[in-house]
Amino acid sequence: MNDDRYERTLEELEQHACKWWPREVREEAQKISILHTLLDTQEKFISILKLTDKNNANNLFEILDASNFAYNLFLKHLVVLTDFGSEPLQRVNKNFADMFPTGKLEYDIGAGKKSYTFASLPVNGVLNNKRMKIDTVENLTGNSCDKALCKDIIMMLMYGAATTNASTRAILFKCTPFEYLGDDGKIEDFVRKNYIRVSSIIRGKTATDLGNVAQQYVVSYLATALGNNYNVKSNGTIPGVTQNDGTTLTSFDVVVDRKNDTSRHKKYVAVEVTFQETTNSTIERKGGQARDRFEKITSTRNFIAYIIDGAGNFSRTSAVRVLCDNSHCTVAYTPEEFNLLLEFIKEKIG
Repeated sequence: MNDDRYERTLEELEQHACKWWPREVREEAQKISILHTLLDTQEKFISILKLTDKNNANNLFEILDASNFAYNLFLKHLVVLTDFGSEPLQRVNKNFADMFPTGKLEYDIGAGKKSYTFASLPVNGVLNNKRMKIDTVENLTGNSCDKALCKDIIMMLMYGAATTNASTRAILFKCTPFEYLGDDGKIEDFVRKNYIRVSSIIRGKTATDLGNVAQQYVVSYLATALGNNYNVKSNGTIPGVTQNDGTTLTSFDVVVDRKNDTSRHKKYVAVEVTFQETTNSTIERKGGQARDRFEKITSTRNFIAYIIDGAGNFSRTSAVRVLCDNSHCTVAYTPEEFNLLLEFIKEKIG
């Protein structure tokens, strides 16, 4: 057994590994994939809103049918744009009888009272994203959804803020898309401003890149756990650690330093992240860089740690051994292992 609890051999590291993607990373990757799908279909969504007659709610569904735009995909757009997701929808479902005692959405958008009779709401059990089939890209791009249920929720999200029931209106106050119908400029402004918010969430991320999500999850975890006294930077650099014959600072997946450390020999910790369920060349590339990076970081009195996990990585034993041999701290991709990394960072840079 290695005497230094931070420095592991391959065999020691594998004892702590989870081998398969953690649920949190998979869920984050799925969110990113869904947001990309929404951005890809944004123009068609806007076109449908522009064609919709605000005074004839059924016109919207005629357009959806004619354009082959899935009801659940249209619903997902509305959920994001109104910021009225599965949790508030579940509360509506649970309190449906109080909010809609007649079983109808009765609303007034300035042209007299209108009503829509709910066909599926309330539903038995939980009204969650899976039930609405807005939980995965596969569901959003498939042709199987409960149209009647989606129609009920679309109507509520489109016209909810215009309901004649004051207490219900107070709950559905965000459901204002009807206000923009009939004005192309307002529709563009409403959708695009909201999607600037959505786009910022996925900027720099690739929908199918779980490895990148894994890196961003580590950044978020470390930033939260370490607190305001530390800088945690994605794709960061360390002064004096260079490549290309000293002309370029070397980029690391994550770099951590103390904000209030102004000393001449300020300490940094670089963290490299590699997680592969199936084997690929990423681990080989990192293995090929490991010795040079270790020597340069050590010579500048700084530190490098590796987070290594995934069944694919452990099938490439020679590359993982190289990383273990050229690391000041080697951990697996689990909460317990992240805590060990936190201890290492605090011990080394204060």
